[in-house]
Amino acid sequence: MLVLDVYDINKIVQKIGIRDFFTRLIAVLESDFKNWDNFDKMPRIATHFPYGVLELMPTSDKEYYGYKYVTGHPRNPKFNKTTVMATGQLSTIETGEPVMISEMTILTALRTAATSAMAGKYLARKDSHVLCLIGTGAQSEFQALAFDTVFDIEEIRYFDIDKNAMDKFEKNISKYDFKLTRCESAKDAVKGADIVTTITADKKNQTILTKDMIEKGVFINGVGGDCPGKTEMSAELVANTSVFIEYYPQTKIEGEIQQMSDDFKTTELHEVLKGLKPGRKDSDEITLFDSVGFAIEDFSVLKLAYELAKEYQIGRDLELIPVMDDPKNLFKSLT
Repeated sequence: MLVLDVYDINKIVQKIGIRDFFTRLIAVLESDFKNWDNFDKMPRIATHFPYGVLELMPTSDKEYYGYKYVTGHPRNPKFNKTTVMATGQLSTIETGEPVMISEMTILTALRTAATSAMAGKYLARKDSHVLCLIGTGAQSEFQALAFDTVFDIEEIRYFDIDKNAMDKFEKNISKYDFKLTRCESAKDAVKGADIVTTITADKKNQTILTKDMIEKGVFINGVGGDCPGKTEMSAELVANTSVFIEYYPQTKIEGEIQQMSDDFKTTELHEVLKGLKPGRKDSDEITLFDSVGFAIEDFSVLKLAYELAKEYQIGRDLELIPVMDDPKNLFKSLT
């Protein structure tokens, strides 16, 4: 079985460049979303504790079964650990053989940003040039570069309650060709923005964006709200946007729409990609991608990582499954 660690993922991304990686990943995501009906789907299996949440996210198509194990612990940075930690596995459908196990902390950041940018292709104005980031933690640089893969992003406006996080973001992103505008509040950051991305970490109900803050024509990419009881936007704002989601049974529990009534209208993003329903209708419409992260996105990035690892001969094979002359003689493996 192929094993990819953190350093292997780094090698893969460095080999083709992060922008080209995003381009290829967005293409895989679009293909998988268009084949939505061929996947087995279920809400993630979440176990909540006072410190955070541990989750399993499985899905499969007709060729592979994939799953991600992921945690979300907001206080982890105090212990010098990441808020999100993840691993993933890919197996063949035909035999059930595991073919790859991989780190997925970095891959989750990449797939989350790529999914945001893919949604933006259909929900943001084509002439979007100003990106706003509310939250400059671990996901922020990924979001900036993913959106710049789809749009010609000229300016990034950003705010975080943690000034050190903004310092970190500036240091990492300064080598890229963006005008960086550090802001004193979320209200200041959204001014003049075409795309507003919220990526906060606290697992609680918050009101970071309100209706009066958002101008006509803005695309809101709501990423931080991803578990029961955690939101980033006022119900009034959500009610006055066109809302697009990944998978209703999961988003209704975890997304911004958990604030809304059961008859509140939403559109699943795959319906837009398949041409069944419209995305953005006009330049004045306010659109919201209520993203909570779904297993098919993890499946897409695992599949791409597997293909690239084989193409560039990256990673190593480990015998985690016994290899036997007689498949029925398992006991011989111990003798």
